Amino acid sequence: MNLVIDIAVTHVRSRLRQTLVGLLGVAMGVGFSVMMASLMEGSQRDFVSQLVDSLPHITMNDERRSPPRQPAEDAFDTIAISGLRTPETRPGIKNPYAIMAELEGWLNGAVAPSVETRAVIRYAGRDTAASVIGVDPRRERYVSKLPTQVRGGDLDALYKSSNAIIIGDKLAQKIGARIGNTIALASGRGEVMSCTVVALFHSGIAQSDETQAYTLIKTAQILAGQTGIINAMRIRVADIMQAMSVAGRIEAQTGYKSVSWQEANEDLLSAFEIRNFIMYTVVGAILLVASFGTYNIISTITHEKTRDIAILKSLGFTEGTVRRIFLIEALLIGLAGTVLGWVLGYALCSLLGTIEFKSPFMDATHLPLYYTPKHYALAALVALTASAIAGYLPARKAARQHPVEIIRGAS
Repeated sequence: MNLVIDIAVTHVRSRLRQTLVGLLGVAMGVGFSVMMASLMEGSQRDFVSQLVDSLPHITMNDERRSPPRQPAEDAFDTIAISGLRTPETRPGIKNPYAIMAELEGWLNGAVAPSVETRAVIRYAGRDTAASVIGVDPRRERYVSKLPTQVRGGDLDALYKSSNAIIIGDKLAQKIGARIGNTIALASGRGEVMSCTVVALFHSGIAQSDETQAYTLIKTAQILAGQTGIINAMRIRVADIMQAMSVAGRIEAQTGYKSVSWQEANEDLLSAFEIRNFIMYTVVGAILLVASFGTYNIISTITHEKTRDIAILKSLGFTEGTVRRIFLIEALLIGLAGTVLGWVLGYALCSLLGTIEFKSPFMDATHLPLYYTPKHYALAALVALTASAIAGYLPARKAARQHPVEIIRGAS
């Protein structure tokens, strides 16, 4: 085996210029594929972080997936009953704090109660519909990024004023309100409350910044006209990708509808799948082009070493041994190119990470990059596989040639 490796190394070193060209081709393919994968996955994770991770991963409300069963369905052997009025029940989650304690017993994350209601915000002659969410500031900091999104104050400012409210910065701009102004909230029941704007928030999601407002739970309960009501729970899990399975377990345990961020953003996930397919297609194409350089080098070496092949076979080398020699040559070029490509890919990612830019639509100032050994391992696997295939094809052709035909054709 040492003799086979020595012959392969000698062949590669004898055509050093062509070997370097093939090596650089593999290195460029690996380096740019690592850079592309890091950039695209980094942008995807940043997108998820900005649009998904800024909100609770799971939202449980007082709704049910299906309407409650009618008493007649339990008393009689009926197929189905429709058109009947469902029994009226008091809105809200029953025993919410007992449910929270039960969930905290096994949930790897955090739970916070909330009250969600609709209202019309009136200020300076402008009426704007808004979603008012009552939160507990002490618990809310563990389930969402709202405390870091508050501008001009903090979340605890809700305690500093009677009927305090925090509104989105775009909503404040829309109605012309500022911190310290008093606005009126009109509920669907006709009740009107005067609230003081104690801070603004900016989530980066235009729909939230234009239509949402946060108050204390008791303020939202008064606005909803339901004292003591808790009609939603905001849940955050340690592993964001486990949100769907956790939501299913919560719904099975409590009976209340629990919506994970995956369910709420099905279209977004579909777009991610297409995006990932495009990313791996581009990366594969880059590595495929690089493999043609390796194929060209090995083919050239094989053509120029036909006399050596004849001598080796006449000395008793089998076809398998000859194939192994040229296959090792291709793998040596692929391996050296892969290592150099890793260095190039890391350097390109580091260079891109230093580029600063400013956008009025984003808080980020640098390109989002994601560093993971998976990208390097995947690029190496594809590069070495492509190099092996590129080396095997001319090696198989060379090994099949008869030494007498080679010598006769060369003379």
